[in-house]
Amino acid sequence: MKHITLLVACLALAAASPALAGPGRDGEVRAVRVLPASGKVEVVIDLQGAVEIRDFTLASPARLVIDFLGARLLAPATLYDGQNRGGVRNIRYAQFRPDTVRVVIDLDALKDYQIQRREGQVRVQIGSERTAFATWTSQPVDPAVGGAGRTALPAPTPAVPAPAAEVTTPTAGAPLAIDQYLALHRREAAQSQAPRITVTWDGADIAEVTAGFAAFSGRTIIVSKNVTGKVTAEIKNQPWDLAFAAVLESQGLAAQTLPGGIFNVANKVDLARSDSTVPVETRLVRVNYARASSLVPAVSAIVSKPRGTVVADSGSNALVITDVQTRINQVEEFVRGLDLRTPQVSILAKIIFVDRTDIEDLGLKYDLGSATQFFNRLVQRPDPSTAKPVDTNLDGIPDALVPTANFTPDKTIVDLGGNSLSALGNATSQVADPALELIFSTALGNFDLTTFLQALQRVDLADIQAEPSITTLDNRPAEILVGDKVPIRVIDLSAPTAGGANVPRATVNFQQTGINLKVTPHITANRQILMEVHAENSSVKAAPVDIGFTFQTQQADNQILVSDGETAVIGGLTVTSVTVTKSGIPFLVDLPILGKLFGFTSQTEERRDLLILITPHIIDDLVTPSTGN
Repeated sequence: MKHITLLVACLALAAASPALAGPGRDGEVRAVRVLPASGKVEVVIDLQGAVEIRDFTLASPARLVIDFLGARLLAPATLYDGQNRGGVRNIRYAQFRPDTVRVVIDLDALKDYQIQRREGQVRVQIGSERTAFATWTSQPVDPAVGGAGRTALPAPTPAVPAPAAEVTTPTAGAPLAIDQYLALHRREAAQSQAPRITVTWDGADIAEVTAGFAAFSGRTIIVSKNVTGKVTAEIKNQPWDLAFAAVLESQGLAAQTLPGGIFNVANKVDLARSDSTVPVETRLVRVNYARASSLVPAVSAIVSKPRGTVVADSGSNALVITDVQTRINQVEEFVRGLDLRTPQVSILAKIIFVDRTDIEDLGLKYDLGSATQFFNRLVQRPDPSTAKPVDTNLDGIPDALVPTANFTPDKTIVDLGGNSLSALGNATSQVADPALELIFSTALGNFDLTTFLQALQRVDLADIQAEPSITTLDNRPAEILVGDKVPIRVIDLSAPTAGGANVPRATVNFQQTGINLKVTPHITANRQILMEVHAENSSVKAAPVDIGFTFQTQQADNQILVSDGETAVIGGLTVTSVTVTKSGIPFLVDLPILGKLFGFTSQTEERRDLLILITPHIIDDLVTPSTGN
C-alpha cells in the first residue's frame, strides 16, 4: 500500500507544479478515462504531442504499466473510485520521471490487450466479459451535468470522518482517514485471505497501535524514533494488513519491508530521503528458464530511481542488478519469481479421412435386322461382295462362297423392294470397363434380334489416418509438418529473350502437401488447456483440365478449452455426392422396374468423412525424492 500513497503524493506534486517536470518534452497527458465497449473495456488517455509509448505487464498483483516517454502530466490528480470496471480494479498515474508519465492499470488477472494510437488519444483495449458499468474519468464534472462513475476533486474533508457509505474521494496528497482508506479498498478486503481484526482505539499512541498489530499478526514491526501521533478509530472485521495500512496512511506514515519480513514504520519523507544515503550494491543474478533480456523491462520498473539499473548479459543469461542495499534483496526475489520453469504440453492429434465411392452401372443394347436391311453398328454383318470359294469339307475342292470381310461400321443396308424392318436401341451407350458382358441372339422370322447386356458395380475406399504428436512450452506456438513438396511447372509465354522474341519460359514452383499441425497451448490456473489449433491434411491429384493438378485440402482452425488428458473433436465434416445418369428408349426407359431393360442407368455415390481429434497432456516437473538419514 505504501506504493499507492507515495504515488498519490507524486500526483499532487505533479498537478501542483507541472513546470517541475523539466523542459524538452512535446507530449502532454491531459486526462484518463475508463469506458465500456463491446466485449472489452477501454482505458483512454488523452494525449497531445509526440511521445514514445512503452508497455509491460507485472504479476502478483496483475498490472499493466504504460510509460509515455517525453511527456508531462497535466491531468488533474483524481483518485480512482475503487469500482471494478470489466476487470480494471484501479488506475494510477503520475510524473514517474522528469520526462516520463506512467499509467498503472490494476487488473483482476492478466489478459490480452491492444494499444492503439489515434489523433489526440491512446486507447488501451482489454478483453472483458463484463461491460455493463459507468464511465470513469479523471476530469472534474459539474454536478449539474452529471456523469455517473466520474470522480471529481471535492473540497477538503472535515476533521470528523464521514461514514463509510458516504466517503468521498479526498484531495490527492492529503492523508486518508482510516474509514476512507478502507472504503476505497473494500474490494481488496473482500478478497483478502489475511486474518481479520476488530479493535477500537481512543487516543492511543501510534507505537502502542503498531505493537498491537505485531502481536496479532506475529510479525516484527519496528517504529522509527521520530514517529509520533494519536489514533482514534474503530475497525470491525477487516483484514489486519489492510487495517494496518489504513492506520499508517491516516498518520502520513509508510511501512518498509526489510530482509526477513520485518516492517519498518517511518514517515514517507524520511523513507524517501533514506534511499538517497544508502550505499548501492551490484549483484549478478543468473536466469535459468527465461531469457535475461526479456526480464529487463519488468525488473527496471521496480528498482530504485534513479540509482537502480538493470543490464542483461546474453553470454551467461544473467541480469546485472545495481540497487540500494535495502532493496536489492527484494529485487532479486522478484527476479526469482519471474524465472519460473515454463510447463510443457504434449499434444496428440488424430486426423481421419475416409473417401468412399460406390458405382453401379447397368445397360442393355438391341440390334434388329434382316439379311437385306440392317444397321451395321452393333452386329458386324459379312459383305457378300468379298466372298471367295472355300473348301468346307476338306476334300480339296472348293464347295462354298464365304465372305472374307464385313461391312464397314457406318454401312447401312436398306431394302426398298419389299416389307422389312431394322432397329437399334442404345447403340452409342457404353459402360466403362464392365464387370459383366452378355450377348443374347434369337431369330424372329426373317429377322435377327441381338441383345447386349453390360453391368458393373465397384466400391472404392480410401481410409487415411494421421497421428501427429508434438510437445511445446506453455504459450509458445509449435508446428509439425509431414508431407511432400510437389513441383508445379509454370509457363510464362511473355518472357522476352535476348533477341527480342517472346519465347515461352518455364519455371518450377513447389507446393507443400501432407499433414500439418500448428498448436499454441495455454495452461490455465485450474490445469485446463486453452489451445489455438490449425490442423490440415492436403494431397495432390491429377486434374482432368489442362492445368495439370488440383490440391485437395481438409483443414480446421479452432480455439478450444479441454482438461488435461481429455480428447476433444475439433472438426468433423461429411460430404455426400450422388450422381444418377439415365439414357434409353423414350417412354420405355421410364417404366417402373421394367425401364432398366430399355436403357442405361449409372449411379455414383461419393462420401467423404473428415474427423480431427486432439488430446493434450500437461508434462509435470519430475520430482526428485529427497534423501535423508
